[in-house]
Amino acid sequence: MLAKLSTRPAVRRCAGVSVLVLALLGAGLPAAAADQPQPDLSRFYRQKLTWTACPGTDTPEDLQCAKVTVPLDYARPRAGTLDVALARYRASGTSRGSLLLNFGGPGGAGIPALAAEGKQFMDLTNGYDLVTFDPRGVGRSSPVSCGDDGLASAGTEKETDVSRPQALFKQLRQTADQCARSSGPVLAHIGTVNASRDLDVIRQALGDGRLNYLGFSYGSRLGAVYAAQFPGKVGRVVLDGVDTLTESPAEQGVAGAAGQQTALDDFLDWCATDRGCPFGQDRRRAGDQVVRLVRSLDENPVPTDFGGSFSGQDLVGAIGQGLYSRELWPSLERALASLIEDGDTRRVLAFATGGIGLPRERHRADGGLADTEDVPADNLPAALMAINCADDPDRPTAARLTKDLKDLRAAYDQASPVFGRYRLTQLLLCYGRPKGTDFIRDRVKDVHTAKMLLVGTRGDPATPYQWTVETAQRLGPSAVVLDNKGEGHTGYSSSTCVHRKVNDFLLYGSLPANGSSCPADAIRRSVTPDSGG
Repeated sequence: MLAKLSTRPAVRRCAGVSVLVLALLGAGLPAAAADQPQPDLSRFYRQKLTWTACPGTDTPEDLQCAKVTVPLDYARPRAGTLDVALARYRASGTSRGSLLLNFGGPGGAGIPALAAEGKQFMDLTNGYDLVTFDPRGVGRSSPVSCGDDGLASAGTEKETDVSRPQALFKQLRQTADQCARSSGPVLAHIGTVNASRDLDVIRQALGDGRLNYLGFSYGSRLGAVYAAQFPGKVGRVVLDGVDTLTESPAEQGVAGAAGQQTALDDFLDWCATDRGCPFGQDRRRAGDQVVRLVRSLDENPVPTDFGGSFSGQDLVGAIGQGLYSRELWPSLERALASLIEDGDTRRVLAFATGGIGLPRERHRADGGLADTEDVPADNLPAALMAINCADDPDRPTAARLTKDLKDLRAAYDQASPVFGRYRLTQLLLCYGRPKGTDFIRDRVKDVHTAKMLLVGTRGDPATPYQWTVETAQRLGPSAVVLDNKGEGHTGYSSSTCVHRKVNDFLLYGSLPANGSSCPADAIRRSVTPDSGG
């Protein structure tokens, strides 16, 4: 659920509680573990950052980069380390410290997102250095991968055939093994619980006594986990596009597919009123045409300019990204027209979230930062699956899955004939991987922290508004809900009211009343599609 912060259809490289937090040898400890003997983390908490110009010819000149070293395994800090890549824009006014940003995912790299979309946050430099990071396993921070076609082969029509469960399980286990071979040691230590501990090391290295944080979509999950682990270190925290903490992956998948189908229906309603709509002006036929197009590409993928192939499930992923914001609809319409009318995949590939091309199978044994050009092409989907699986304690057996698979397929197809199979594949890809943590489901609740602002958007296709309400109830009185009556995924960049209220809280500590709302902004119904290639 990578938050879309721009109208540009570019790939963005391109969801135990204690009152006390103790200090041990200068290191912050998770509250849930504060009463247990802990390894010495003091050397990680004593780090000083060295900021330099960021690499890359397209990087903004005023964007600075650094790295922080964290344990590969917090339980055995001497067993190895990895570097986490950081970037910042310096405060333009009087700084009250740093504001950490996470743009979502999971699997979204923060540094390229801040480099591309930083202008939207520049008013926050009146009070903060704006800092982002590539979480462990993502971007330059020991990026995970599933190798050439590792994930793509698991998402085909053939491999989700409910009449061939044994073939499916064999393929899923092979995919899990391929991901493990291609990713290196970080894969066993990926996930939100460890990313949250990295976040606290970053906070200390920045010299901040408390964490000030703005997290979108999956970034809300990371922020909630941090609040549970380090309640005494919570400063001004905003969670926008709030992820669920309680629903099972199967329930999340069905809800996500249904939300995306609703967004697709809205898009087709709009598209059918335009003479340039590639599905024509007959709205009743347009939905069927999308389904047929996806099935046709699954059966006969088309080649791309990058040497790989583009399947129906790749198209589903691309459409899903294009539905995050209504302002993206004209560009999505144009991209689909190029694909259907000319067989040109370039425009629609700009919406794809990864998995196209030839991933590099390179990982540094020393845990150092990867060069930008060595980040695998499939890092985003590989990291998304790895993190979601690491956060999930459920691992049904093959026998249970065989029993449930037909019903699961029916439920997902009923939720969406377009997105159902795509979402079901994401659910099944945890099969063959180690069981994940139960920390989030069991212990991220009833936090005793400073007030946190949770923003939910009524028409959000990825994180339903109800998740905001449920997560706020779970977190307890510390959570304050802002109800955005608009549409699209997250509110900060799509609603002037949300933008203002979030800034007022982060910059001045002015918190809206719990349950207050923002009206929907006027939607521009007629936008000229861009001419990008």
